[in-house]
Amino acid sequence: DTGEAVAINFGMRSPKALKVEDYPLSGEGKASDLFPWERVVEDRNVEGAAAIAVPGTVDGIGQAHARWGKMPWAELLAPAIAHAREGMLVDWYAALLIASSARNLAKDPDAAALFLDDGIWPKGSGWTAIPDNRLDQSAMADTLEALARGGARAFYEGDLAQALARDVQAKGGSLSAQDLAGYHAWMGPAQAVPYRDALFHVMPGLTAGPTFAHVMQQLAESDLSSPAQAFPAYASALKTAYAERVSSMGDSGEVAKAPGCTTHFSIVDRAGNMVANTQTLLSIFGSRVVSPSTGLLMNNGIMWFDPEQGKPNSLAPNKACLMNVCPTLGQSGTRRFALGASGGRKIVSAVSQLASFLTDREMDIATAFHAPRIDVSGGTTAVADETLPPEVLNALSDVMPVQTTRRTVLPYAFACPAGVMRDGETNSGCTEIMSPWGDAVLEDQQ
Repeated sequence: DTGEAVAINFGMRSPKALKVEDYPLSGEGKASDLFPWERVVEDRNVEGAAAIAVPGTVDGIGQAHARWGKMPWAELLAPAIAHAREGMLVDWYAALLIASSARNLAKDPDAAALFLDDGIWPKGSGWTAIPDNRLDQSAMADTLEALARGGARAFYEGDLAQALARDVQAKGGSLSAQDLAGYHAWMGPAQAVPYRDALFHVMPGLTAGPTFAHVMQQLAESDLSSPAQAFPAYASALKTAYAERVSSMGDSGEVAKAPGCTTHFSIVDRAGNMVANTQTLLSIFGSRVVSPSTGLLMNNGIMWFDPEQGKPNSLAPNKACLMNVCPTLGQSGTRRFALGASGGRKIVSAVSQLASFLTDREMDIATAFHAPRIDVSGGTTAVADETLPPEVLNALSDVMPVQTTRRTVLPYAFACPAGVMRDGETNSGCTEIMSPWGDAVLEDQQ
């Protein structure tokens, strides 16, 4: 507990052999997934092997372990290996998500074999299905065992990397073993974001961290003394920050309507050390492609790039993706917290409002997570929780058009956050209240 805030950016990159001409615009309007790009022929940037970018999560976690890990790497992977050997239970929520993408998953034989029955129906989807219906993740277990033996770099160098690259190329992608061998996550100081009497730390570079900083800078100059004043200020700040993000950010030398496949977890230990970690495949089920040799469901990181050329974030080979992740550490008075969320473009809206709830309104972590929110993610309309008071909704409508909606299990109108707080010697945590898979766990600290 030194007070140091360190960032590890393990974002994806486009493969070196990617050819922009393989992603021609279709002229059919906007894409139907997470980002409002112009649609590409056959949705090649959205699903299929051509949508796969160089993955970075394993190297990022490996670097974190090398610097701070106290337990042996292989021992830490043992629970994941055991879970993969057992196979993920297809409960009602898993069956619902698989059903939502069954048509897409059916296009890849290996994805269909993993997630579908008879190549059509979601596993466990029948009302008389056996409750213990599980995915066959034995190939993933073998991959994790190889990583346990060889360390994190075994994912990027050697037999595992060669097999992964062969699988992707056989299905039409451009990911190569050289791409994997050349990948290294970035580690460095987190970006400090002063805010009134508080201090936040976010991920710098091609993430939502700079967008969060822009939002908080504007909020610091706003009167947030009542909800009717605060929520219009949130909407205005987010609208301005997103306009700058879309127009200016991209890998040019500077360091949504669909569900996504992102996981965020926040951790605080007995000494007060904190981690905010966001990892993602991007869209729901990523590229909907499974590597048969490794058992891994692959990302569709190419969709992060704008397929139109001439912009900072335009698609190109060997280029870092502009991500929406916004893991955040903060401190206000005696309270410290770690925040983040899944939800694509909705993430920064959620994290910035939660940061304000915890600092400006001095909520505890549970109260903040239960409070209604809005979402402004670059569109022309603010999406508002219908439980907000009429005077707040009326004030919001003076800033931009408002659409009210219910906070439900599916679909998600708002991001799904997870956060922890340390107040003195007391640790607490909370996750999105409507997420069936969100959970807070207290480990024995004796």
